[in-house]
Amino acid sequence: MEKAYKLLFNTEESDDLYVYCCGLSQTLPGHSFGPALKPHYMIHYCLSGKGKFSIGGKNYPLKAGYGFLIVPEELAYYVSDEKDPWTYAWIGFGGKKAGDVVSQLGLSLQQPVFKSDASNDIYDIVKDMMDHNTFSVEDVLRRNGLLSMFLSVIASGISVTARSDSGSANNYVTRAQAYVRSNYCNPIKVTDIANYVCINRSYLYTLFEKTLGISPQQYLTSYRIAKATELLQLTQLPIESIAISCGYSDPLVFSKAFRQEKKMSPSVYRKSLPKSDTPAGNKENLKQVEKLIEERHLESNDPN
Repeated sequence: MEKAYKLLFNTEESDDLYVYCCGLSQTLPGHSFGPALKPHYMIHYCLSGKGKFSIGGKNYPLKAGYGFLIVPEELAYYVSDEKDPWTYAWIGFGGKKAGDVVSQLGLSLQQPVFKSDASNDIYDIVKDMMDHNTFSVEDVLRRNGLLSMFLSVIASGISVTARSDSGSANNYVTRAQAYVRSNYCNPIKVTDIANYVCINRSYLYTLFEKTLGISPQQYLTSYRIAKATELLQLTQLPIESIAISCGYSDPLVFSKAFRQEKKMSPSVYRKSLPKSDTPAGNKENLKQVEKLIEERHLESNDPN
């Protein structure tokens, strides 16, 4: 048996990430659940006491400060200790991005257990979620926001070692590539990329070399030069504007990087392009692109 305070919510399953249920339980010795299936992800966190969790044919003895993931449609079983029964908080969630978020945490059927020292934060988040239990827009938004906070707290306590399997390694590289694609126009460095994906620079280098065969710096430079090549082909912007638009504050540094990548300078590359390179039907669209980039360039030089 257990003393439980739990809530179930009706949700739109088309949402990216939503709360399905949440609760707090103070169990009696030997209280168990399952083996049974759940249709959504669930994360339990042990606030005190001990227990055992089983999934995927493996058993995990757990105590306060540890939590576990239940994967949808996988048989799971958990039982409280006979002498020191656990008290735990839990949140069930789903949505189109739920699987990706769980993967980013480094949790999976093969790695369902994590450790977190943020016991008070986790309790406060679940309690706050349960205090806002109506279906008003305010409470729904608050609960989903609290879900993100809950997952963030868990993420902050999961070590890189726990997430160093090949799937997670590929995920770091994928997230780093997405960061470059979104920020190549800004003066970012490899350190910024590493900080964004929450690993150190040397580990990011190792992952890029292993996954892509190039360093993060080479990837960043190649992406910037590829974008610069597009602007040289599609616009008549000055070389300086193209450099700034691709994250280079110094046109000389840009020209050097371009020459190393393309074996010729930006100006020579532009002159080598055929005159009919730009289809007539695209001229109006390209004018808009030029206008937007030129406005960006003027703003970046505005002393105000």
